[in-house]
Amino acid sequence: RGAIAIADRQTAVYPAASPGGWNIVGRCPVRLFDPAADPCMPVAVGDRVRFRPIDRDEYLALGGEP
Repeated sequence: RGAIAIADRQTAVYPAASPGGWNIVGRCPVRLFDPAADPCMPVAVGDRVRFRPIDRDEYLALGGEP
């Protein structure tokens, strides 16, 4: 869950465990898909997302799984 992957010039975040062939470069602590929430995703089409490095403590504080 939350794996950040890169392939060529594209970046993706896997919202759930799933097979894939992309290079995994990190993990995202934020839950990116929650069907019970409204809205069900914290980002929308056209939003800009910027990744930044965080340490383990911040990752866990943001809800990441150990």
